[in-house]
Formats: sequence, C-alpha cells, structure tokens
Amino acid sequence: MFSAALVAAGIGLVPGVAQADPVPGGGRAVSAPDSAAAADFAIALSSTGDTAHGITLTTALSSGAGAQHVSVDWGDGSTDVVQDVVGGELKSAHVYKKSGPYTVKVSAEDTAGSRAAAELKVVTRGSDFTPLAPTRLLDTRGGVGAPVAKVQAYKSAVLKIAGNSRFPAGVTAVALNVTVTNTTAGGHVTVSPGMNEPRPATSNLNYEAGQSVPNMVIVPVGADGTVQIHNGGWQAVDLIADVTGYFTRTSASGYTSLAPARFVDTRSGIGTAQGRLRGYGSIETRMAGREGIPAGATAVALNLTVTNPENFGHLTVYPSGGEAPTTSNLNFNPGQTVANSVIVPVGTDGKIKILNGGWTPADVIVDVVGYYSPAGEAAYMPVTPYRALDTRDPDSTIGKVTARDYLHLPFGGGASGVEAYVLNTTVTNTTGDGFLSVAPDPNSMGDYKRKTAVVPPRPVSSTLNWTTGRTVPNLVQASAGEHGVVDFWNQSFGDVDLIVDYFGYYESK
Repeated sequence: MFSAALVAAGIGLVPGVAQADPVPGGGRAVSAPDSAAAADFAIALSSTGDTAHGITLTTALSSGAGAQHVSVDWGDGSTDVVQDVVGGELKSAHVYKKSGPYTVKVSAEDTAGSRAAAELKVVTRGSDFTPLAPTRLLDTRGGVGAPVAKVQAYKSAVLKIAGNSRFPAGVTAVALNVTVTNTTAGGHVTVSPGMNEPRPATSNLNYEAGQSVPNMVIVPVGADGTVQIHNGGWQAVDLIADVTGYFTRTSASGYTSLAPARFVDTRSGIGTAQGRLRGYGSIETRMAGREGIPAGATAVALNLTVTNPENFGHLTVYPSGGEAPTTSNLNFNPGQTVANSVIVPVGTDGKIKILNGGWTPADVIVDVVGYYSPAGEAAYMPVTPYRALDTRDPDSTIGKVTARDYLHLPFGGGASGVEAYVLNTTVTNTTGDGFLSVAPDPNSMGDYKRKTAVVPPRPVSSTLNWTTGRTVPNLVQASAGEHGVVDFWNQSFGDVDLIVDYFGYYESK
C-alpha cells in the first residue's frame, strides 16, 4: 500500500553527497623558466580534488608579453589547449577515468616567443578495490591479531592495517566481515578509523545475550594506520574480523551497481540443484557472464541468506578453485532465517563457492547487488559516518515503517555520477517475522513533490531478515538508480522501526 505520509516526510531528509571530507588533488608546483623564457615569465600550479576522479587545476601565469598560449597535459593521454590567455589565473577542470596518481604538465608561450613550463603530481580522491581471498585478521578467542581475551565493555580491539604485509602502502579502507560472539548481555559494535579519531554515533551491528552476529563493514584506515572495533555493550565479548579486500588510490577494480538479482535459491533450484545444502557440503555457482556481470569481474557484492537450518552452523563464501578458508560469513541457529552482506572474489573460472559449515542441511539464498571489475569506473568515497534516519527518534517527523509499505529517502547523486551508497540498515522493535528490501526508486523527488510518483514495484530480494522482537543489522550497497532516491520496504505484516547509517558512496566522475 502506498503511504503518502511516509513519502512526504522523506523529502529533504538526507543531505546530499557533498559531505565527503576534503582530500587535496595535489600539491603546488612552481616552474623555472626554460632557455627561451623571459626572466620573469613563470607558471605556478595548484589543484584541488572535487569528486572521485575530478580535479580543478589552477595555473597562475606571472608576467609574459601579451596573450599566452597554454597547453595542459593531464597525464592520462588527454590534452587541453587554451589560446589568448592574458596573465592572471587559469582554472581548468578534468575528470580521470580511473583512480590513481597522475603527473600534470603545463606549458605556456607568449607572443614574444618566451616559454615556461611546470608539472604537478596529483592523486584522485576516489579509491579502487582489490579483492582478497577471505583472511582472518582478528579472533580474540584464539589470539589472532590480539591477546586471548574478550574485549571488555566500552573498550576496543585495534587492527593494524598500515604496515601489515597483506596490504600495500597507501591503503585507504578495508572491507571486513566483523562478528561478535560469546555475548552475555545486549550491546552494539562500532567499527571506525584510528584510535585517535572521534568515534561516530553510529553502529555496525547489534547483539543480544547468547547471540553470534556478523556484519559486513567498509571502514577507512585512520591516520595512525589502524582500525578500531569498539564493544559498545555492558559486558565483555569476543570479536572476529575477516578481511575480503582493500581500497587504494590506484587503478584497480571499480564498482558497478545492479538491481538486486537472485542468483541462488536452493528452495526452488535457482542457480543450483533444488534441495537444501547438505551439512559440510558446498555449491558452486557462476557469477561472471550472468545478469550483466562481465567476464572480467574480480569480485561480487551480494546478500547471503540462510533459512530452514536444522541445527547450528555457519556459511562461508569464497572464490572457486581454492580451499575453503577458515572464515565465516554468517552464523545461524536451528530454524533461523538470517542474512549478511558479502564481498567475495570471483574465481578465475568466474564462479564462487558456498560452504555449509554445519552438520545438518540448510537452504541458501544469494542476491547479487553489484560487482567490481577493472572496467568499472565508480570509486569509493568515504564520508564521516552519520545517522541518516532513526524512526525511534522522538524528534523525527517519520514514524515506524508500516506493514507491507515502503519509505523512500533522497540521498542525492544519481545521474550526477554517484553509482551507489554504502549504508548500514537496522530493523528493531519488530512485532512479527519479516524481511527488509532495499532498491532504487524509479521516481525523482520532483515526482513526489508534484504527487505524480508511481508506486515502485515490490522487490523480491531481501537485505535482512528478522524474527519477532529481534534487532537485526546489515550492510547494504544501495544502487543510486537514476534519481538518487532509495526505497526501504518493510516486507512484513507488522510495523517496524528503521535505522539507516550512511558511510560513503561510489562515484564515477
């Protein structure tokens, strides 16, 4: 059912993507006149980073005779030429196709034949992704990456990323699957950059006593080269972190979003044989070459769901062609339906494998939301995390998301070059079983304001699943669609509270 109240309340709620922390596009360079230059004819260069791949170059020309001819070599094979520049400053904008460092070279010649030249090294603000086979960086139960001891209440486990041999110099962010376990009371976990940086007022996962809860996290590396995983609960917990890739400001794999598509469902035989995956059994499914994923894809972003399990267990997703890693992507209890976001490398044959790490059978569902590839142009842009929506907030004009209804939120971007948003969604105060779907809205905010918006098609994929009374989080890489408006569907017959935390976005310009 279409909820006009929710639609109207969503207008202008979420700020646009201009919240990104500024990162300079380069330094400053001053030329020395060449042999044919007048003594006082010189060029000074400086630049700023505007978008993931865009920079603005400022060329300051000192003296020279009359009008000047200026040539800018951007370092990627493209050149701009400006005629009849008369002293002062010249501003030039450029968008690179891929992330990376570039050397910009500028030359100028005046009407008297004097010449000057300068060059400037610039680095794009956006970061590309390099996938890794799932690797355990932290396990407080066994002393991996930390002493064998639970993380005490309101304390943090610290991961050293810079200087770790698994990562190159210049790593800007990491993709982690974080799990909390051996819990004795409720609480939450916040993952953030650096021990000396402010901890955001957001959460990455929530837990209750006796629960083991995983969640995917994309987190920037702090200025001190570390990432902290903070236990925001009253009692000590064990923490686990598995890395599946990292981001750098060098050309690697860019992101491409997809409308959520179901690739595997053992209940109906989609992508595999029909029937529950047996205990300690695995299935192999093709990613590349299906539903718009190209042969050159290096990794896929997906939502993994387990349902109808007979007993306790876990699922592990990994690239085909190798041994199953000693990591897990989600943990489950008997009869539980639970989901988790996953970023996993694709094997050389274009496939991934899913292992049932329990003794008994369970149904498995895989919904793909995007992929990384060398041809992908969207680079990651982190923001200072902030809470975009909390329907529990008494000051909020938006109440609970009503049963079988959707809430739309404008994030900006869309056609301007934003490919997708990195969000953490949490559902709480649930009154029945259900699931949340997240999908781009075909309507613009103008359509909603003019009251000409049509009801979007109800998605069939799920982002997270819950049972009555549970608080459940999950990361979602939500496609921006054409208009930068995202829909959050409550696919249950009871009202729910929804929390949305904003961590970053992928941008192609």
